[in-house]
Amino acid sequence: MARGHQSRGGPQGRDRDDRDSEFIDKLVHINRVAKVVKGGRRFGFAALVVVGDQKGRVGFGHGKAREVPEAIRKATEAAKRGLVKVPLREGRTLHHDVRGQHGAGKVILRAAPAGTGIIAGGPMRAVFETLGIQDVVAKSLGSSNPYNMVRATFDALRHEDSPRGVAARRGKKVSEIVSRRRDQAGEGAEAQA
Repeated sequence: MARGHQSRGGPQGRDRDDRDSEFIDKLVHINRVAKVVKGGRRFGFAALVVVGDQKGRVGFGHGKAREVPEAIRKATEAAKRGLVKVPLREGRTLHHDVRGQHGAGKVILRAAPAGTGIIAGGPMRAVFETLGIQDVVAKSLGSSNPYNMVRATFDALRHEDSPRGVAARRGKKVSEIVSRRRDQAGEGAEAQA
């Protein structure tokens, strides 16, 4: 008699469930794919999923299977294995403007003031919502393929650096870096007035 999968009692099983419940996942794209075999074609599905904890960690995954739910499950597991930590300013936006590229897909991400919201196209919006960004302006150029857009967005997020990281790299104090940002913001406001 075959047995189904049983969850483990004990602390390990509970911890795994708690860890899984802290993440939210978004299905970005689902695609019907075909594998050519001797007798014809075998159809299946490919899923692109973005997973994040809305506190600065995000990952994406790709999964393929004969059925949609199985493809989504595989993609979600792959996304959780490849989480990336992104520093956020005030827990709601980026520290500075960044560009990213993958293949023919290019993206520009700009930090935005509070209340702006997420101004971004479909696949990028899913990344920002799962990451926990509340205010950002994003523009995609070139390829609109969801895989390229998500990978280009992740490329841009990998270039994101906190003031602490910039200060350490330049051998300066964090206050010098942040004060420079305030000075530049003040000059921009004066120029517009």
